[in-house]
Parts: sequence; C-alpha cells; structure tokens
Amino acid sequence: MITILSGLFIKNRDQFGNSDVRRAYGMLCSIVGIALNVFLFAGKYLAGVISGSIAITADAFNNLSDAGSSFISLVGFKFSGMKADADHPFGHGRIEYVSGFGVSMVIILMGIELFKTSIEKIFHPEPVETGALAVGILVVSICVKGYMCFYNRTVGKKIQSETMKATAMDSMSDSIATTAVLISMAVAHVTGISIDGWCGCLVACFVLYAGFGAAKDTLNPLLGEPPSREFVNEIRTIVMAHPEILGIHDLVVHDYGPGRRMISLHGEVSGDCDIFEIHDVIDRIEKELKEKLGCEAVIHMDPIVVNNEAINETKKEVVDMINEHFPGVTIHDFRMIQGPTHTNLIFDAVVPFQYGKTNEEVKQGIEKLISEKWDDYYAVIQAEQSYLE
Repeated sequence: MITILSGLFIKNRDQFGNSDVRRAYGMLCSIVGIALNVFLFAGKYLAGVISGSIAITADAFNNLSDAGSSFISLVGFKFSGMKADADHPFGHGRIEYVSGFGVSMVIILMGIELFKTSIEKIFHPEPVETGALAVGILVVSICVKGYMCFYNRTVGKKIQSETMKATAMDSMSDSIATTAVLISMAVAHVTGISIDGWCGCLVACFVLYAGFGAAKDTLNPLLGEPPSREFVNEIRTIVMAHPEILGIHDLVVHDYGPGRRMISLHGEVSGDCDIFEIHDVIDRIEKELKEKLGCEAVIHMDPIVVNNEAINETKKEVVDMINEHFPGVTIHDFRMIQGPTHTNLIFDAVVPFQYGKTNEEVKQGIEKLISEKWDDYYAVIQAEQSYLE
C-alpha cells in the first residue's frame, strides 16, 4: 500500500536524503496510520462489546491512542520541515523528536490505564463470549498491525526517523498483545477458565514497554547523544582521503533534527605547509562534507611537527607507555618545548567515558610515568573527555 501511495503522491520518492521527500514519507505513513488505527479501534470495540472482554476493549482503546499518536507524528513531520528563521536559525527539525516524545507519553498513559482496568477485571471477572466474529476481528488486527510494523520500520530506516521507528515498535507490541488476547479467548473457550484480566495486564505491559522504549529513543537526541560509529567513520574517511590531513581529533556533532547536523573537528597538518594552500584544502573538505553527508562543517587547523626525529621518537615512547598502562586513552597536539634546565612535553589526553579512572587520575598517572622515565622532562597535560562513543 505504502509503495503504491508513495508512487502516486511523492515526487522523486527514491531520494530519501531529500528533506521534502523525507517529510512527505513521514506525513504519508502518519495519515495511513491514523486511518488503519481508527479502523482497528472500531472493529475491536465492536468485538469487545459483543464478547464482553475487557482485554479486547482495552486493546481497542490502545489502537485509538495509536491513532492519536499518528496524528502527533503527522503534526511533527509537518512542522519539522519549516525553514530556518530569525528565532530558529538551525531550523525546526527537533520538532520531530518532540512529537516522537509526545507519542511515547500517550502510549505510556494508555498503558497505565489499561493496567488499572485489567487489575479490576482480575478481582471481578466476568464471562467472555468467544464468537467467530470477535476471533476474526482479532486475526485481522494482528495482520494489519504486523503490516504497520513492517512499513514503519522499513520507511523509518530509509529516512532515518526515530519517530517512525518508535511507531514500528509500538505496532509490533500491539500485534503481540492482540495475540495474547486471542489466546485468552481460546483458553476460555476450551477450559472455561477466564484469564481475560491477566491478558489485559500482559497487554498493558507490552504497551508500557513500547512507550518507555520510544521515550528513550526520542529523548536521547534531544539531550545530546554521541554520533553513530558509522557516521564518524564516514567523516573520517572523507577527511583523511586528503593527504594534507595527517590526523583528526576533537570531533563534535550537533544534531538539530534529521538532516540538520553540524560538525566541528581539528585536522592535523604539517607545520611546514603553506598556510594559504592548506586553508584552501580545508575549505574544499568542508564543502565535500556538506555535499556527501548533508552537514555543515567547521574544521580547525592544527599544525604539528613531522620532520623532527627527536620529537617523533619521544611521542612514540609516550604513546607506548600510555597504551600499556592506560589502554583506551589517546593523545594529540603533542609538542616539546626545550629550555635550559628541562623540557616540557605538552599534549592533550582523551579519556573515554566510564573509563574507571577520573581525568585527574589519568593525568597524574601519565605525569608519573614520564617523570620516572626522564629526569628532565615535565608533562603538561590537558585531560578531556571524548564526545564520541
């Protein structure tokens, strides 16, 4: 269905990186989601009334909340495509994350209500009718929700939308929950034992799990999460393809919504190079990053000494010591400043998050290693955290 509709209503539908195409896919899937969920609500509500099952009725209202969630997603995709203005110079892309969080809150609230209703049903059970109509409606619902999970997940991966991925997870949990309701009806029909309230609780747990998972996925980009390793590797490959760049560090990625990322990094270059030539190289790299990855880039030029054997050998020894005693810690901006009485070794040390030692402990440990190896060498270290995983 989505393939047919996208062919009818979305121009250049295969250009998933295009912001207009991406927004059109999001809005189309949201509209289809509203229609299918309203259809499922009507069918399940009818089945719940006929059978007297609280689990089916709860599942019906869960679908109604899903329709509301799809509407929130529709609004989010609509407004996220608004152009940048004086009040929002980085655009409105984060509205999609906010709308995704709104979807998750609706899911969580519905799960809490379903759980409360199901608990009441456990203590006050009522007989459940297991007619063919109710069973047929539930089977159709499972198939529809499975299809919704498939198209939301597929399109969500193509356009890199956390909102659609959250919707896919919700659809999967709905399909599993409805299966549980169907099983409860089968048990009641065969044994006469009503487990309707217990299955209602199970439905509520699936709903809550989906809601908390969706909330986490949409809050992380708002709070500021590290870029994916794949994205970092793409940046590194593009930058390091230029022979003038000898290394990169201090890479920072700011996410202002899908397709609206800004990056900054330090590029190491030979201190002997012509400053005007290297400035031109960096300008070209920034343009290449924008063309290939769709992100604004700012590159800081870091000159390093490359033809001094004494500095290179000392740096190698320092790196080897750190790798042995503090594995995972890296250094950059290494310099040697020689004076009449001693030599300063100046560099930055990057400490991974959750390393087990504080920045200060790592700094003091490296200083001790250097002082024990060289009597007249002093370490001047700036210990910092990485912004990457």
